[in-house]
Amino acid sequence: MGPGSEETRERGRRSWLREHSELGVGVLLLALGALVLTDALTMDVEITQRGPIGPRTVPLAVGAGLLVVAVLLAVDVLRGGRGEAEGGEDIDLSEPADWRTVLLLAGVFLATAVLIEPLGFPLAGALLFWGSAYALGSRSLHRDPLIAAMLAVVTYEVFNNLLGVPLPGGPLMGVL
Repeated sequence: MGPGSEETRERGRRSWLREHSELGVGVLLLALGALVLTDALTMDVEITQRGPIGPRTVPLAVGAGLLVVAVLLAVDVLRGGRGEAEGGEDIDLSEPADWRTVLLLAGVFLATAVLIEPLGFPLAGALLFWGSAYALGSRSLHRDPLIAAMLAVVTYEVFNNLLGVPLPGGPLMGVL
């Protein structure tokens, strides 16, 4: 074997991975489906809540659906199927991902998950909305925080008061 054969194999491997990158979505769906099914099957359900349609029904259906879609996607990709941009989409599938935006959004979501208990949803939600707008390219330092705060307060009010889904209020609990 010549000195370039290892390099050629590595290039071939990278090329195959690039051409089949949609398998990553299949793996993600498979993991998510397994997580949802595991969570549904280990859910503590009181005997009085059991029936033909109980609290496990929807998570079991969603988890099974995720597994089926993951397998079907993997089969399609391995047979040469490839995602196509829709007519109205303004993306180029041959371009690499914008990792800066992806990492900023992931950081904003992670920060929200960490801060929601100590700060409450109105403040953590405002940071989520403002951070997401910033990560996606908006740079209006006067308008964005106001819109983010309004969205967070309206979302809190709708979920907490209208829908009865309790969200942590944090230090603003007495104010809202």
